Amino acid sequence: MCADPRALRSGPPPAPAAPEPPSSRIWLRVLATALIAAAAFAGSGAAMCGYMALNPPKLPPASTTTTVIRGSNAVIVAVRDLALLQTASYHVERVIDLRDEQSHLFGLFKSEDAVLLVAAADISAGVDLGLLGRDDIRVDPEKHAVFIRLPPPAIISVRLDNQSTYVHTRHTDALALRAKTLESRARQEAERTLEQAALTSGILPRARDNAARTVKSLVQSLGFQQVEIEFSKD
Repeated sequence: MCADPRALRSGPPPAPAAPEPPSSRIWLRVLATALIAAAAFAGSGAAMCGYMALNPPKLPPASTTTTVIRGSNAVIVAVRDLALLQTASYHVERVIDLRDEQSHLFGLFKSEDAVLLVAAADISAGVDLGLLGRDDIRVDPEKHAVFIRLPPPAIISVRLDNQSTYVHTRHTDALALRAKTLESRARQEAERTLEQAALTSGILPRARDNAARTVKSLVQSLGFQQVEIEFSKD
């Protein structure tokens, strides 16, 4: 009986492979899953970094301020007719250092509430023409002359410049009570001292000279050739 030629060409059948232990297959699957997850995480992280680099996040502002204006009825409490001739104006600046010193435990401890205010004000001066009386103006038509006695120059207004006035520093010690009116007192002190500075700098003499020059020019434009101006005593 002849042997099968295909069996002779192929040789003896291969021996069956040894089965892989179950534990090694499980660890291979776990390792492969971990590698795939790590690659996916790294890819997503790189994509996220690239997106963040191209599109940086917009951070919210550090602080926001909302102004709420509640309407109310205006009440006119006074009406005054004015005839003021403003003839001089000064812009004065200075720093106000106001401190509220406090003592504790019968003077054993000292503390203070302090404010440093940078203040600027506009001070104007002139004469109040509403104070002119009948005897303060004398006219001589034949000589085309007029005599005018003006009121003395005075400070008309002292106004803080709110755009240039601000609180530079506000400091309250640990044991000190914070005074709610300290800033208001500093502003009042600023108005008083700035007005005094304008007076010291000669705002009233300048207002006096300017008022005399302005009134004289106005009266001469009405046809009076001789104009005499003087000021009443304070």
